[in-house]
Amino acid sequence: MSLTEYREPASFSEHDSAERRFLQLISALPKVSVQGYDKARNVIYWNKSSEDIYGYSEREALGRKLEDLIIPDFMKADVINLHQRWIEFGEAIPSEELVLKKKGGEPVHVFSSHVMLKEDTDSPEMYCVDIDLSEQHAVRQELERMASTDLLTELPNRRLLKQFLANAISEASTNNLSFALFFIDLDMFKEINDTLGHTWGDELLRAVAERLSDSIDSDGLLTRFGGDEFVYVATNISDESDCEDIAKKLSCCFKQSFQLSTENIHITSSIGISLYPKHGQEIDDLLKNADVAMYQAKAEGRNRYHFFTHALSQQLRQHRDIAANLRTSLSNNEFELLYQPQYDLKTGKVASCEALLRWRPQNESLAVPPNVFIPIAERSDLIVQIGNWVLENACQQARLWKEKGIEVRIDVNVSGKELEKTAYFERLADCRNQYHLLPKDIGLELTENILIKSDNAILENLRYQRDLGVEISLDDFGTGYSSLSYLKHFPVSHLKIDRSFLKGAPEKAFDSALMEAIVNVGHKLDLFIVVEGVETEQQSDYCKSLNVEFVQGYLYSKPISADAMEALLEKQG
Repeated sequence: MSLTEYREPASFSEHDSAERRFLQLISALPKVSVQGYDKARNVIYWNKSSEDIYGYSEREALGRKLEDLIIPDFMKADVINLHQRWIEFGEAIPSEELVLKKKGGEPVHVFSSHVMLKEDTDSPEMYCVDIDLSEQHAVRQELERMASTDLLTELPNRRLLKQFLANAISEASTNNLSFALFFIDLDMFKEINDTLGHTWGDELLRAVAERLSDSIDSDGLLTRFGGDEFVYVATNISDESDCEDIAKKLSCCFKQSFQLSTENIHITSSIGISLYPKHGQEIDDLLKNADVAMYQAKAEGRNRYHFFTHALSQQLRQHRDIAANLRTSLSNNEFELLYQPQYDLKTGKVASCEALLRWRPQNESLAVPPNVFIPIAERSDLIVQIGNWVLENACQQARLWKEKGIEVRIDVNVSGKELEKTAYFERLADCRNQYHLLPKDIGLELTENILIKSDNAILENLRYQRDLGVEISLDDFGTGYSSLSYLKHFPVSHLKIDRSFLKGAPEKAFDSALMEAIVNVGHKLDLFIVVEGVETEQQSDYCKSLNVEFVQGYLYSKPISADAMEALLEKQG
């Protein structure tokens, strides 16, 4: 309303010039509602911005009570009481942000201040000055939504999950209720992401989120926890049978393939389940225990669900203890390398040796075999530190042997996490230079799973090492993806056939056919064949009949100490 449009309220006399100037000043402000109320809270003044903000015209508002116009029902008693206390006792109503209501009942956010005119008369008039905060509230809501929403899938994110869990725990503890947490991880998502690219990987995540959302109860909360992990919190769970029904529903989301452009993608999920309060009464415990159960589902073959158990909890504690003891042993240098020779079947001599790690803590009762501590180390950065130790000590041993005139290649096993660190190849080069070694002196052993998961940068680095003369062995072939077609893509020189293929090969036709196929394809790709686990003369003769180049196993030698290996090499001359 402009100053020329301003109309003096009927209750104002000529001597009220200061009050009149006050109204003229604030009435002209845009998005500032000014309303006047008499002693009984009847509207005596209603400016143009009040019409815009609250939806009532001046004609509709004049004469009506404040509490019947813009005050929500639950606030009415308080507003009336505050107004009466101001009139009777002079207690001014404080300014604050309020949520009032429009003509149609919609909420409206305002900052409301109050002024009492003619306070010392029998006709006091209260004027409310309300600033429209609708735009600020909308911006604030959007910021809050963005802060609590995963922008890729539009699902709630981890931040909102923790808020929801805090409320769920409070309500469940008060009312003696239970709820369940489902930790959902997509199986083999990284391989799909690497094959199709991140764009289609993102599309797959969106499609998975949509299917999961369609399958769940609206009372619960589905969130994207991060990466290819989702968490669903189901409230009002009675027992584990309810959880099984939900887990089956969630698993059913993956029965049908996902259509991405021209590709039909089949993917499964592994689900871990924890229940409140049975499996934890704190947010972190429930999440951690469901995560542990999910990894157990993966360990059992993927595409299934698993409840958290106290046995898993005990196993988790044991793994933590082992990890802590491994860290201590790294500081104390409590490891040893043993060496298992690989024999050339044509010459009968040692062609190379594989460095095998053993844990020798001062307290021998803490020691566990490599098949136990290596997987634990691989779940953290420990495997990188242990890999550094192995590489350093293998290079040091190779140098010692070279100084004694003993020339033998030492092959070291490399984990996927080591390769993911781009500094690995720099460290390898630095270690060779430090000990004055040639590329042919230290070989690398990698599993097919690691190579399949490797990105182009890793494969290019491996090709560069191969061009330098580094021998690269594909270890335990046949125990992972078992696809011969992968071999042509990998920069490897040696193919190591897992012992499980040899075990029945001489006697069983099926096993023999597999062995022969692997050896023949390997030779056609110009790869040297190494057969592991040779334990009998019959197996050795069988390998010779297939023209296998190298063998490794207890028939020839167990893993032995560096001194014993040195003596063996000196003996053969």
